[in-house]
Amino acid sequence: MAFRKNQFYVALTNWYHKHGRVLPWRQTRDPYAILVSEVMLQQTQVATVIPYYNEWLRRFPDFAVLARASESDVLHAWQGLG
Repeated sequence: MAFRKNQFYVALTNWYHKHGRVLPWRQTRDPYAILVSEVMLQQTQVATVIPYYNEWLRRFPDFAVLARASESDVLHAWQGLG
């Protein structure tokens, strides 16, 4: 059984290295940025999320900045996502 799991892992990893997409949230270990991507991707397709994600992090790079932003600024930045 362990051998089959290892085969699957190797096959999946090889497939990812060959076909996996380069996405901005895969290039960070910042929990805030990852959370932003997870919430956005719940509502909208990847191709649409990418520019919103980049702009969101430019405008609201962390929870502190987001907390200080006005509700209208936040809603405006989110507008257009599903």
